[in-house]
Amino acid sequence: MKTKYGLYTAISIVVANMIGTGIFTSLGFQVMELHTGFALLLLWLIGGITSLIGAMVYAELGTLMPRSGGEYHFLSRIYHPSLGFISGWVSFVVGFAAPTAAAAMALSAYFTAAIDAPGQLLQSDLKIMIAIVVILSLTCLHARYKRAGAGFQNIITSIKIIVLVLFIFIGWRATDQSSVEYVLNRESLGEIISPSFAIALFFVSFAYSGWNAAAYIAGEIKDPGKNIPRSLILGTLLVTFLYLGLTWVFLKIIPVDLMYGKIEVGYLFGQGILGRHAGMVMGLLFSLLLFSTISSLIITGPRVTQVMGEDYPGIRWFAHTSRQDTPARAIYIQAAIAIVYVISSTFEQMIIYIGFTLNLMTLLAVLGMIIRRQRNRNAPPAPYRIRPYPLLPILFLLINTWIMVYGLIYKPLESIAGLTTAALGYLVWLILQRTKQKRP
Repeated sequence: MKTKYGLYTAISIVVANMIGTGIFTSLGFQVMELHTGFALLLLWLIGGITSLIGAMVYAELGTLMPRSGGEYHFLSRIYHPSLGFISGWVSFVVGFAAPTAAAAMALSAYFTAAIDAPGQLLQSDLKIMIAIVVILSLTCLHARYKRAGAGFQNIITSIKIIVLVLFIFIGWRATDQSSVEYVLNRESLGEIISPSFAIALFFVSFAYSGWNAAAYIAGEIKDPGKNIPRSLILGTLLVTFLYLGLTWVFLKIIPVDLMYGKIEVGYLFGQGILGRHAGMVMGLLFSLLLFSTISSLIITGPRVTQVMGEDYPGIRWFAHTSRQDTPARAIYIQAAIAIVYVISSTFEQMIIYIGFTLNLMTLLAVLGMIIRRQRNRNAPPAPYRIRPYPLLPILFLLINTWIMVYGLIYKPLESIAGLTTAALGYLVWLILQRTKQKRP
């Protein structure tokens, strides 16, 4: 009998995929261009609303096509297998391994800072060693023990949520140390319609990425008709409220001029509420929080590789499942790629240049839901249907097209490089198709 993930585990995976370091590092750059509290909170609210609409669309697609794989499965069924393979290829090469490496390196950076590791060279080597050990440990856990891995994911994500709620509560109770205003006036309206707002929204969308995580394990969720929509929507709603609360307390506790251009916003918040002990406490807390992010990426990513292996004989090796009902080979391969990124320190560049392509695949999936409805007007309704339709999907498409246009303007070389990677995926698909045709 196969082991299935329950509702709480599916929600934990969504929450853990979404909450990484973005909320703790991006605000310092946003206040360089946006100075009103109204515009800054609206930025995160729009990101949350867009993610929630995306989650609702994926809930409908996931209940109609309850197989693991996310965009790979959806795009293959709605458009063409080649487009689905390109999406899966991008996920395999970069989409999960690079964020895993980035989160592991961030964890080790926070930890070494907290313990005040001596010597810059020793600290650099120690960071790499810690990152690799964390990746290997969680890889072995999820490759060998599916039930125990689910339990670990639930516990560590619950701790993450409790810690963030405590941050918000402490910040709410603390005395104001900033003078940010939250009124809609000429200044805030001017910021909202400025290119800076759109560019900032491009990076906010990265902080919200992961709202679709449950779709990657759809085939392994109990009662998918109910639990896929619940996990996607509840997980995204929870993260949206946490992000809005954290942004508000950060703006309340940290003076804007002190935050200006700084990446260590979490440390600045800790100093505002904990004083001189902030460095060690926040370092240890952040390293603990990132365990759930790495764990969830190790669960979700290999499921895409697994279903690709099931569909293409040339890579059937990846489809193997262990006695414990885990795609162990795919899990180990993803870990190996992530470790290569850690050692070579290329994960940041990879995440940046692939962002445009990943957003494009998500946009195509949402558009695909509209296409699928039009094709199947007389079919029985899905267990879950997004409403109001087509207003919400169209709103998602408009907002994400807006974000992608500015992303293309702001990061043209990275976006083109991402599309080049997608083109390489198409060549791989052609090779696999020829291999498939030559088989007797």
